[in-house]
Amino acid sequence: MTDDSTPEDAETKTSEPADESPERTLIRSGRDFEQEYRVSAAEAGEFLVKLGEQLQAGDELTLRTDEWELPFRFGEPVELEVDYEGVGEPELEIEVEIPGRSDEEAPDVV
Repeated sequence: MTDDSTPEDAETKTSEPADESPERTLIRSGRDFEQEYRVSAAEAGEFLVKLGEQLQAGDELTLRTDEWELPFRFGEPVELEVDYEGVGEPELEIEVEIPGRSDEEAPDVV
C-alpha cells in the first residue's frame, strides 16, 4: 500500500491529552499490518531519528498516525541490513528488523 502522507501524518510517539486524541485504530498482536510511505529524504531522516530515540530510550516504541497507532515492545538483538545495488540506477536499501518481546514467563522447573 502506498501513501503520499507527510511525516506529520506518520510520526513516532507524542503525548496527547486523552480527551483530545482522535479515534485511531489500535494495531495489536495477532494482526498483520503494513503501510508504505513516499516522503522526502529530510522527512525520512526525521522519522528515523525519532525512531532511533525510542530504541535508545527503552524497550517499547509507538508508531502513530492520525488513523492508526502501533505500540510495540521489543527485544534484542535488532537486525540491521544494508543492501546496495550499484548496477543500472544505484539504490541503497536499509532494513531494520526489530524482534518483539513476549510478556510470557518461562515455567518453573521443579
